[in-house]
Amino acid sequence: MDKNDIANIRKQFKVDNDLLEIHDIFNVYIMKESSDIYHHQSVPFEMLEQEQKELFMDNFKKVLSGQLDEKLFELKFQRDAENNSQLILHQALLSNDTEEWKGQMLKLVEKMLKDKQYEMDIVVTFIRGEYMKPMKRQSEEAEESERDTVYSNPFILCSMNKTQDPKKELLFDYVEKEFKYNIVVDPIINLKAPISGFLFPSITDSAADVNHVLYSAGKKNEPSYHFIEEVLNAEEIMTAAQDKLVFEEIVKNVAGDQAINTSTLSNVYDEIHRVVEENEEEDVPKLDYKDVENVLTSSGIEDVNTEKVESAFKTVLDDERYEFKATNVVPKYDSKSIKIETKIANISISPQDLRYVRQVHFSGKRYLMMEVDENAVIEGFEMIPEALFQKAPEDEE
Repeated sequence: MDKNDIANIRKQFKVDNDLLEIHDIFNVYIMKESSDIYHHQSVPFEMLEQEQKELFMDNFKKVLSGQLDEKLFELKFQRDAENNSQLILHQALLSNDTEEWKGQMLKLVEKMLKDKQYEMDIVVTFIRGEYMKPMKRQSEEAEESERDTVYSNPFILCSMNKTQDPKKELLFDYVEKEFKYNIVVDPIINLKAPISGFLFPSITDSAADVNHVLYSAGKKNEPSYHFIEEVLNAEEIMTAAQDKLVFEEIVKNVAGDQAINTSTLSNVYDEIHRVVEENEEEDVPKLDYKDVENVLTSSGIEDVNTEKVESAFKTVLDDERYEFKATNVVPKYDSKSIKIETKIANISISPQDLRYVRQVHFSGKRYLMMEVDENAVIEGFEMIPEALFQKAPEDEE
């Protein structure tokens, strides 16, 4: 799935939408102390009140929100995993019997509870439904409406949400004319911030892929590896942040004792950005060890060769055949995504402007020097240019 596939599905989660039909909703309440199922309930989604539908729809959209490889991850199922979740989900997807579907979902809940202790009560919500996407007309002259023919994709979506204690409040009773303490003992289900979830199957360009599942993490770059490996039985993943860190380690390994200045680093980013731009039609442009060798050579790093790059991949990753997603290792070019941190100040600049920054030594001190086209402005005050190098007294004659 790419960001367009996800966006197309996410925007359909609204009440009274004829392109999205939710058949059943199944809620399971889990107690934190015992990690036991306290209660579960399944009802047709249409039986919910309008306000409940809207709350859940917003929750489901949040499950499908976020950037790929940061908060959303398309996972491939492991082969030959015991009690395979792919088979459980596939059988549930094909079943027309509500009780059978519930039984399969409870199997997944059991896997969520195995060797796992939650810090608060948890509510796991499952829905099964059908997402429909109109086919594009072949030509403007076609008489058939684009809504007459649609791609139909059955799906299962899961959302995990924590509970929280109700607020303690003081109320004023208008009738009795007295202040009262508001006593509420029922826990509140926080549907505004799901802590995990998934969509099965993965849907790419209107085609279902039962070999993949879209996993949603609760926080950016903090996936639950227990959920990925033990609940979904999916293969290991690298987040975008991890991809970037590993790439940087490989560059350092290849460069060795060479100093990588800002100009060289800027060249590296430019080369990778060029790869991304030249492969816009490709879903995810990737960099293998040969691509990394070409990038580093073109960027001005000396003594780069295939053997050295392969060795760096083996040392850092233990996998010389690993492929980086190019978009993960290059900073976003449409934002000030490069962070320069010092004890005095932190500066954010665009990757393409990195070449204008230098760290220099002068009079025994380090200075951060930045080339600018015009006078800098601080809080509305224009800075006065100062001479960096003062003439020695004997040179002033």
